[in-house]
Amino acid sequence: MQELSLNVLDIAQNSVVAKATLIRIGVEEDTASHRMVITIADNGCGMDEETVRRVMDPFYTTRTTRKVGLGIPFYSMQAKMTGGDFSIQSKVGEGTTVTAAFVTDHIDCLPLGDINATMVSLIQCNPDIDFVFARRIDDREFEMDTRVFREVLEGVPLNTPEVIAYIGEYLAEQTQMIQGERKEA
Repeated sequence: MQELSLNVLDIAQNSVVAKATLIRIGVEEDTASHRMVITIADNGCGMDEETVRRVMDPFYTTRTTRKVGLGIPFYSMQAKMTGGDFSIQSKVGEGTTVTAAFVTDHIDCLPLGDINATMVSLIQCNPDIDFVFARRIDDREFEMDTRVFREVLEGVPLNTPEVIAYIGEYLAEQTQMIQGERKEA
């Protein structure tokens, strides 16, 4: 993958397959310490300890369309190559949390990429799943929760073109606000 937001898309898609009804995605950047932590948490079916160990093996996959599962192993490798860390916590019947920490000034750190487009794609392709997206840069942050949109929309599907366009614009405005007002180191 060329950017970290594509890894987020891949991991979140695993949450969809795990029948999650709520997926939380967080991106926290600390520019002074050159760290970024990306967390994807779901309330899906979860995994037992053995399965958690096995998903780190690139030759293990639950998919029937291919014989390898490179998403989690590569994502872990990308974090660790920067001097960061990677973890998976999961409990059967409760869900899974995947956390990757990156050292952003390391030569091997991939760019975050268009995380807003990733969120819009996830919402558009999975209109019946709720997403909470939290983005923090230093001391500035925002949160988007599709449950709030659902309440206001009173039955209008989230993947309606006008709604998707609004969500994309909202994410862009909020991101610009926290990037434009951050303190330069």
